[in-house]
Amino acid sequence: MKKRMKVQMKTQMTGRTKKRMTAALLCLTLAVTAQFSLIGCGGRQEKIQSEAMMKGIKPNTVETSMPLDGEQRIAVADFGVQLFQESQVNGKNILISPVSVLCALGMTANGTHGNTLSQMEEVFGMPVGELNEYLYTYVENLPMGKKYKLKIANSIWLEKTVTGFKRDFLQLNADYYKGDIYTFSFEGPIIQDINLWVSEKTDGMIKDILNESDRGEVIYLVNALVFNSEWQEIYKGDQVKKGVFTTEDGKKQDVMMMYSPEGLYLEDENAEGFIKYYADQKYAFAALLPENGVSVSEYLSTLTGRRMMDILDHGQRIAVNAAIPKFETDYRVEMQDVLARMGIKDAFQLEISDFSEMIDNKEKDSPPFAIKKVVHQAHFALDEEKTKAGAATVVVGTTASADTFEPEEGKEVYLDRPFVYMIIDCETKLPVFIGTLMDVE
Repeated sequence: MKKRMKVQMKTQMTGRTKKRMTAALLCLTLAVTAQFSLIGCGGRQEKIQSEAMMKGIKPNTVETSMPLDGEQRIAVADFGVQLFQESQVNGKNILISPVSVLCALGMTANGTHGNTLSQMEEVFGMPVGELNEYLYTYVENLPMGKKYKLKIANSIWLEKTVTGFKRDFLQLNADYYKGDIYTFSFEGPIIQDINLWVSEKTDGMIKDILNESDRGEVIYLVNALVFNSEWQEIYKGDQVKKGVFTTEDGKKQDVMMMYSPEGLYLEDENAEGFIKYYADQKYAFAALLPENGVSVSEYLSTLTGRRMMDILDHGQRIAVNAAIPKFETDYRVEMQDVLARMGIKDAFQLEISDFSEMIDNKEKDSPPFAIKKVVHQAHFALDEEKTKAGAATVVVGTTASADTFEPEEGKEVYLDRPFVYMIIDCETKLPVFIGTLMDVE
């Protein structure tokens, strides 16, 4: 009996000990989990710390009859082509989203006046009011489905101690760009906040668009967009084969080529290409391959927005044996030099910039204001099943000193040497993304 009691007590003791150990382990786990949830994996914060500021600034209903196929479409296309041409670096892969850059600059232009506004409108090819209406209509009409999406988001970040930001400027951007508005202090994690916001809006494809800030930077105008779609016809195993990609300097690179029959052929005097549809034919991948002996840069120099729209609008229903290399690319650039070459100059110069519709900087003690930099980053990944792409643009406004800038037989199109590619929506055919693949490595 005594022996049995000892065994029973030992068993109870062991049970209580196990429960205590389990409870202790649970507490430790919860504590560790809580600690990591505050800082995130690898020290990355998981929640925006800046204060959301939509006090009384709610988007109004916008009524617009702006057509998507009017002259504004050509102007938007022309802006994209010029931006792409000015961004070229010989032999390098380039990838930009003209739509992202235009949204960020459109928000910014709503705060300009005088010659600063005139220069931006000249580059846009239309008054800023028309640009607001066109971009609003464009975004509102973007198709969304289970197998495809193109989502565009905007935000404005204001430094707390600067009280001169005009309510009309913020309201205008809330109405047409539906931008989130935040206030920040330099003692807070503003760079981490913007990076987190961009990462969330691009499905994690763009994580660190900014890496530092200084006390002169008092406003950030941010656009982010994400594209994710399955192909209408997913490549099967026997359609994916080893191949060779040849760079312009003759270097041979091993690639996986994806072969498919397509039905829309593109051409002009110096290039040929094709359109390959994504699910439900709402979006498409378009490629243009310069003819042998014509470099990509030489071909791009012949393009205008109207010419590119003509090529995309007049695709011929001809069978095309097409091949696309699997590839993934990232690109980051500061665009102030590019935009200055296009004609936006005063906006970057503190002495002559006019942002009087954004900030009341004409008061006695108010500092001058200008754009410090325009940061653009993009990611693109294409494989057998789908394409994923993300882009973000940040316009950084400063009160500190800034630098200044002055029916036929079938065709065969194998993208096995440098080419131009785009993601377009199938209604306007405007390039959401446009890039060059010069080197798969």
